[in-house]
Amino acid sequence: MSARLTHRTSLALVALASIAAIAVAGCGGGSSSKAPTSAPTATIGVGSTGVGDVLMNAQNHTLYLFKKDASPKSTCFGACAHNWPPVRATGKPAASGGANASLFGTVKRTDGPPQVTYNGHPLYLFLGDNTPSATNGQGVTAFGAAWFAVSPAGNAVTKRSTAGRSNGY
Repeated sequence: MSARLTHRTSLALVALASIAAIAVAGCGGGSSSKAPTSAPTATIGVGSTGVGDVLMNAQNHTLYLFKKDASPKSTCFGACAHNWPPVRATGKPAASGGANASLFGTVKRTDGPPQVTYNGHPLYLFLGDNTPSATNGQGVTAFGAAWFAVSPAGNAVTKRSTAGRSNGY
């Protein structure tokens, strides 16, 4: 096996082990999460990552959509919402730096404040994105479907990272 394939396989195994550990840790309690969330009035803009320009919160953390969400209503609760915290807002989200204010909305959740939507997609953070501009959740399949960063147009960004191997690919 080549050194590059061995390195890639090792990174993939580490990423999978990390996701599994996060999922197991998330199964032990209620729906509260200590993961970073947006402020009461979320400010969302656009930033550059290894997968291109994507939506980011005010702390420059990548925002994701969940392919299992077939409508503006979220299907991610419990352990899912612990690992992929919903972006919350009590008021209308504010757009900055390339985000389109007309594409923002919110949807009611049964587990707390409303969730921000963009172009009809509920928005999420990823617990594994521990640094600004990280895209460790890009293309991950977890909790029944794939997760993708969100483009400024409001669509799933499906390409792989071109910035090293920060997302496990």
